[in-house]
Amino acid sequence: MEAIVQQFFNVEIMAKALPLVLTGLWTTLLICIVVVPIGLVGGVLVAATSLSPRATLRRVVKLLVDLFRALPPLVLLIMVYSGLPFAGIRLTPLAAVSIAFFLNNSAYYGEIFRAGIESVPPGQWEAARSTGLSATQTFLWVVLPQGVRNVLPDLVSNTIEVVKLTSLASVVSMPEMLYSADMARSLTFNASPIVLAAAIYLALLWPAVRLVSRLEHTVSR
Repeated sequence: MEAIVQQFFNVEIMAKALPLVLTGLWTTLLICIVVVPIGLVGGVLVAATSLSPRATLRRVVKLLVDLFRALPPLVLLIMVYSGLPFAGIRLTPLAAVSIAFFLNNSAYYGEIFRAGIESVPPGQWEAARSTGLSATQTFLWVVLPQGVRNVLPDLVSNTIEVVKLTSLASVVSMPEMLYSADMARSLTFNASPIVLAAAIYLALLWPAVRLVSRLEHTVSR
């Protein structure tokens, strides 16, 4: 038992590794600040386009959504970061992570937004248009807010998954929290920094998980 404690819960090693892990945490937060908003915006655009009256446009969007949902985010990230240089395009790790996550997250957020928009009664569209609002104004000010409210638990849940996926940035040598914790592990030959990073992830995401649970109960009522 003592050996397990020393190997996984060594407080002294955690204290020494904390500055490095916190540096990685700021990088993780930076990635989240970038990829979550662009994913949400991309999702709204995907949802709006997938509801277009043009059948050809809908089919193209559906094909792209299926493609980027089927491809693992790790594969997308490697393709963007390691594949584009062969086409003469070299990206920084943050840019590669942002593009790969944008493609993946927009597809998932888009399906969530689409489900929310389709749950809004058609009468809301007609009522808003009868007041003189344009189709775009009706979508942005009347339909979209109601749709978001209907799928808010799914949006928060997907955002939690996005935060957890930021650990993939270590593949392109971006020093996010898990990458920093693993560096500390390699220097100390001890797994305690990894446990420390896991505890920080838990502290960050546990309130969001509880929020999802409460939202699901609220929506179901």
